[in-house]
Amino acid sequence: MTGCIVGWAHSKFGKLEGDLESLIADVAVKAIRDAGLEPAEIGAIMLGHFGGFAKQGFPASLALVDPALRFRPATRVENACASGSAAIRAGLNEIAARESRFVLVVGAEKMTSAPGAVIGDVLLNASYRKEEDDTEGGFAGIFGRIAQLYFQRYGDRSEALARIAAKNHRNGALNPYAQLRKDLGFQFCNTVSEKNPIVAGPLRRTDCSLVSDGAAAVVLTDTETALRMKKAVHIRACTQANDYLPMSKRDIVAFEGCTEAWRLAHQAAGTTLGDLDLVETHDCFTIAELIEYEAMGLAAPGEGCRAIEEGWVEKGGRLPVNPSGGLKSKGHPVGATGVSMHVMAALQLTGEAEGMQVQDAALAGIYNMGGAAVANYVSILERLR
Repeated sequence: MTGCIVGWAHSKFGKLEGDLESLIADVAVKAIRDAGLEPAEIGAIMLGHFGGFAKQGFPASLALVDPALRFRPATRVENACASGSAAIRAGLNEIAARESRFVLVVGAEKMTSAPGAVIGDVLLNASYRKEEDDTEGGFAGIFGRIAQLYFQRYGDRSEALARIAAKNHRNGALNPYAQLRKDLGFQFCNTVSEKNPIVAGPLRRTDCSLVSDGAAAVVLTDTETALRMKKAVHIRACTQANDYLPMSKRDIVAFEGCTEAWRLAHQAAGTTLGDLDLVETHDCFTIAELIEYEAMGLAAPGEGCRAIEEGWVEKGGRLPVNPSGGLKSKGHPVGATGVSMHVMAALQLTGEAEGMQVQDAALAGIYNMGGAAVANYVSILERLR
């Protein structure tokens, strides 16, 4: 499945003024304008949105931000924390079917207006509640359990997790869209303290992504049309692999769905991991990024710590991972995350990433997951013009 991104927009992430509707409207208008289009040229709209944090549970038509968009098909797409990438895949399907020439894809979430207990309960919807509902620590407890099992199998990797957190905060300090633009340093991330307490299992606060508001949008079209536009980033592959929802039915420290999604993407794009210049990966918790090093094939099982300890994944390393700061620093407004990852990669490939820029970036990979490696999406992007 292929197509092109020809325009984009991204809000700052964090605790933001305004409601979900204003977040959607802002990026929708800006992305259409960035593509050099008029609203009337948009044929369909896909909205990535997890929902549950506010009463508004039917948001797709909030993207009809101009009278010219009235009566356009607008569809909400939900696949937990991968809702944004699911919306992009739906948009690519719309283009491949020749139903629309241009598709607007928006990812948005307003989380911070909900009480903490509500946020925790809503996030548990991304787990198998029949078996995992009583997990201590909520959704953080799910990944705390994963970290415990990983440590039991391969040894304590707390220091590696702290290095991942420190790397992503260092990168995020240079991201103008990031929620937390502060280089916290390895020592702080590696030390349990009043400001960095244990949250769940061995995970500290610095091992956990942030509760965020935010939105991002892209405009998609076919390759032939994109070649005539002012800028175009080609999506060479956009693959999906779903695994079982219950953690009890799989080896939860292996992230096999992630591995399969990467395999399918490389097969579709004609690439290998070694061809990529950077990866934006789903670090909802630092243990997730560590396991993803192994699942994508960068390191052998149990040896993901080498990728961070030996500098492979630093901005100047052999495969920079999360030069944007990732979810850890940038923030994780659930429905927006997948679309945000595609915008971050597009900025890199067009040389517009400023302080985040990876030198000579030509090919980027994206891994976005819903739940604990349940809904797995991989995209491979390159600059077309």
